[in-house]
Amino acid sequence: MQRGLFRYDVTACETKVIPGKYGFIAQLNEGRHLKKRLTEFLIDKVLQPFDGNKFNFTKVGQEEVLFQFEASEDGEQYCSLSAPVDIKNSPSVVAINVSPIEYGHVLLIPCILECLPQRIDHKSFLIALHMAAEAGNPYFRVGYNSLGAFATINHLHFQAYYLALPFPIEKAPTRKMESLGSGVNVSQLLDYPVRGLVFEGGNSLECLSNTVSNACICLQDNNIPYNVLIADCGKRVFVFAQCYAEKQALGKVSPELLETQVNPAVWEISGHMVLKRKKDYEEASEKNAWRLLAEVSLSEERYQEVNALIFEAISCCNNVNGVLSQNLLNKSGIKHSLEEVDAINQSSHPAMVTGMSECLVLQ
Repeated sequence: MQRGLFRYDVTACETKVIPGKYGFIAQLNEGRHLKKRLTEFLIDKVLQPFDGNKFNFTKVGQEEVLFQFEASEDGEQYCSLSAPVDIKNSPSVVAINVSPIEYGHVLLIPCILECLPQRIDHKSFLIALHMAAEAGNPYFRVGYNSLGAFATINHLHFQAYYLALPFPIEKAPTRKMESLGSGVNVSQLLDYPVRGLVFEGGNSLECLSNTVSNACICLQDNNIPYNVLIADCGKRVFVFAQCYAEKQALGKVSPELLETQVNPAVWEISGHMVLKRKKDYEEASEKNAWRLLAEVSLSEERYQEVNALIFEAISCCNNVNGVLSQNLLNKSGIKHSLEEVDAINQSSHPAMVTGMSECLVLQ
């Protein structure tokens, strides 16, 4: 802070736990949205090519980079203050978030010099899971926002920070849907305003990473915006398809909610509500938080359609004969045969609003 690297002092922001069943967390962060960069890409496409002419993390100052994060050759943990940076192999780095919302808010930028667009792949997601695992603290969470789900920079990155409170999403009940051959358990959230899936377990961290990556790749390949929360030291991952930006573009969000200027990304969906007006902070209630997040969620019908796509993607990688795929569809209550899954891609229900090329989103 003394070096002038941050845009404001986040420790001066008021924070409180909202009374209620889940204990939503509210933070008053006035002006944050005015100090963040404008989103410089279309909001109706989850996958967009990297554009070096727009802001990206190769343009940040070296003073913002904290350290390089990579696997050791012998599996042991090391911290070296003088390790060489392997430019040829494009290092993954951890940098400060100059617009933080909590203590230790950092950015994980996998293979920074490869200039990857904001899209999850197997390698990058495993790096993010390892970061959560290496932190070894359940209050350290890692989050991801896709394009169309309030990512503001089209350069592959994850966010992470410490918050010494349970997130409401971590308290939500779940219903187990299936155990995959890889040992990964798939559940769905119950009694929470945003519909989503929970992945946990696995024979190894890589098994969990591959399963979640396949789900995310399925979503982005089908142009479905989504958010991801990595919790419990990398042992539990929440995945949410969302439609708030779509509703905004269609004029289907109430003026009252729009006036709050809250764009619900991964942290808000998880229950950490970053509010930009004192009025909203003073009037914060579980009912108000629930109302906002309910607008993020897919409808039950669309949620089932999207789950059919996800379950096909993750089960094909666990069981090539398709038996597990049908089990997953049946247990989730989805009334689609595997043959019908392909037809969902061709349905008349658009995943995103098209033709919104002039839209800019502030977060």
